[in-house]
Amino acid sequence: MDEEPEPEPVMALPTAMLPMPGTGHGHLNLATSIRSLRLRNGLSQRQLAGRMSVPRTYVSKIENEKATPTLSSLERLARALEVTVPDLLSGGERNRQEEVMELMKDQFIAELLPFVSQLNGMQMSSILTQVRDLTVRPRRTA
Repeated sequence: MDEEPEPEPVMALPTAMLPMPGTGHGHLNLATSIRSLRLRNGLSQRQLAGRMSVPRTYVSKIENEKATPTLSSLERLARALEVTVPDLLSGGERNRQEEVMELMKDQFIAELLPFVSQLNGMQMSSILTQVRDLTVRPRRTA
C-alpha cells in the first residue's frame, strides 16, 4: 500500500503581507503607510517618537521593517499621526481621497487644475513657494 507524501508545511504570511479587504493593493505595507502619514504630517521620526513616548530608533525600525509594532504601539502611532488604526493600516488612503474631493469643490482649485498638469517640476515648486509666501507673509493692500 503506497503512502501519500506528507503535505508541505504552510508558512504564515508576515503581518505586512496580509490581504486587506477593500484596499485593492492585495497586501498591506505598514512601514510605507506609517512613513507616508508621518511625512504628510510634516513630522520627523524624532517628533513622532516623542509623541509616542518611544525612542526614535523604534520608529526607524518600524519604518524599515526591522520591528513589528504591537497593538498598543499601533494605537499610539495612530493617535500620534492623528488617524484611526484602520486609517493607519490602509495608509490613510481613504482620507487622502476625501481631501482631494473636498479640494475639488473649491472653485479656485477647480479653475487651477487644468493648468497644473502643464507645469514642470521647477514651475510647480516656484508657484508653491509663492503661495506659501503669500499665506505666511500676507502683503498689504491699498
